[in-house]
Amino acid sequence: MGLCLMMLLLSALPVMAKHTNFKVSIYVRAYEVQKMKDTEWLESSWKTISSQLDVDKIYLETHRDLLIVDDATIEKAKKFFLKQGLEVAGGITYTINERNDFETFCYSDPEHRKMVKHIAEVTAKHFDEFLLDDFFFTSCKSEVEIAAKGDRTWTEYRLDLMNDAAKNLVIGPAKTVNPKVKVIIKYPNWYDHFQGLGFNLADGPMLFDGIWTGTETRDPASAQHLQNYLSYNIIRYFENLRPGYNGGGWVDAGGIQMSMDRYAEQLHLTAIAKARDVMLFAYNQLLDYPLRDEYRAPWQGTGTSWDYDQMRAPFKNGNKTVTPTTMARIADVVLRQADHLVGKLGNPIGIQSYKPFHSLGEDFLQNYLGMIGLPMDIHPSFAKDQEVILLTEQAAGDADIMKKIEQQLRSGHDVVITSGLLKAIPEKIAQVCELRCSDLKAIVNDFGRYGKSNRDILIPQVRYQTNDSWEVISAGRPLTGGVSGFPILHKAKYANAYLYVLTVPDDMGGLYDYPSAALTEIRRVMSKGLDFYLDAPAKVSLFLYDNHTLIVENFNDEPVDVKLVSTKDENKRLTSLDDGRVIDGALEDYWVGWNRNQAMKIPVSLKPHSYMAFKY
Repeated sequence: MGLCLMMLLLSALPVMAKHTNFKVSIYVRAYEVQKMKDTEWLESSWKTISSQLDVDKIYLETHRDLLIVDDATIEKAKKFFLKQGLEVAGGITYTINERNDFETFCYSDPEHRKMVKHIAEVTAKHFDEFLLDDFFFTSCKSEVEIAAKGDRTWTEYRLDLMNDAAKNLVIGPAKTVNPKVKVIIKYPNWYDHFQGLGFNLADGPMLFDGIWTGTETRDPASAQHLQNYLSYNIIRYFENLRPGYNGGGWVDAGGIQMSMDRYAEQLHLTAIAKARDVMLFAYNQLLDYPLRDEYRAPWQGTGTSWDYDQMRAPFKNGNKTVTPTTMARIADVVLRQADHLVGKLGNPIGIQSYKPFHSLGEDFLQNYLGMIGLPMDIHPSFAKDQEVILLTEQAAGDADIMKKIEQQLRSGHDVVITSGLLKAIPEKIAQVCELRCSDLKAIVNDFGRYGKSNRDILIPQVRYQTNDSWEVISAGRPLTGGVSGFPILHKAKYANAYLYVLTVPDDMGGLYDYPSAALTEIRRVMSKGLDFYLDAPAKVSLFLYDNHTLIVENFNDEPVDVKLVSTKDENKRLTSLDDGRVIDGALEDYWVGWNRNQAMKIPVSLKPHSYMAFKY
């Protein structure tokens, strides 16, 4: 066989995946791609990472912060990683100066437009696939943009502008250079605010060949204040935008200073959301973040889901013994464990929440609800076949929302609205029940028979007409022996179903301070149509799948005892997906108003920052 033919056949061999249920990828910034001009640095840096982490695919960025990597270096790096048996794709970050508040291009500026187009063409010349990192939006308010905007709102203007940029500056030019190229957009984690800067979730997923999802939740106390659950929830939401086209989730090292577990949780949640790929951002972080003592949390050593001591111990990689040095080892251990689990899970299911495109209101609330044990499933359309549907203030963005609510109720299916939606459209809600969310506030800490909170909680006052609708959960300060109380969960009968109002505290984090019994009643009401709901404190999440599997995960710093409450008589036991251990349930009483009922409850004990997975 001739040498050329042999080389051709070898190049045609499929790349062998190192993971079964998803790919593991690394994104390389333009800064590090440029350094790959140095063969010694390229080889030594890859040796450090690859000795600790199995990688399936790598993305080589061509531009960031006006740095365009030269053609020779791009080709050198590309050939090197192909030789390592990896899939190789490209990447672009459209920033002028990331350190200057993520300074973006001004897409009405002729010079900027030329540059954006040129970067896309250069990238398409080298790769048959490339993706756009977080920053394909615009925050520019230059004189050029102010003049171009005219009388439109910034949201209206930027949505149109970035649609034009996508089609005429990136996708079109790239496909002219390389008709085979796939252009993918990675959307970041702040989805509720996208429209204000030109990210268009109505059109973008259809314009691009695929999308990616930012699942970085980092430290909830930092700038974005994102809740852990978003790492799961956003994958499911983006999958619903255009099913089958959500390529994967994207995690960085943010939050690792809280402990190794915070980083591990983001990777794990991305995987169990059934992401097709898990992207590690970035090559430099996998090199530069050493395995520090401070990443070891106090609960380590107690049998939690991820063992930092084990991660730091020497291990065998083929015939070699490797002593881990960087966070690359953490990613490998967590994703190996997740890969083993994900293959046993079906398709995720949950409580559908309707979010119209470009809608605002009660920002990111569904992630707080996920953290109190409500499995969320955000959709851009109103489902007609759900036993319960959740509507937050965002639903006010649909002019026909009351028609849809009434149809849902008259078909015998419940609707749960938030106090925010009630406040936004009281006249419309009055078609079903004359309720009001007033401007008055109340401080509460006593939930009566549902228990007491350890903190005072500030809530809006929901008002109603006596005997026309009813409080399910009430709270006061105090409620028992006090003189006033206010609805936390309220119900109004309409036709063959109920309209419920869930009171959301002014600080959504106050939901975590609701007593566990109150949370359990909220979960019971909202979980019709699901097989289980949680009897548990806050910061415990439930993940359900359509093949009779589930995961329950504890995000608290302390161990918790929880119960899985079955909504169906046949679900009486859980079998561990890890070791086959069986946990049997028992019937227990619970009260709805003055009526005593019974439910099958299955007890589960969870370590801090740990999960358990079961079939039933």
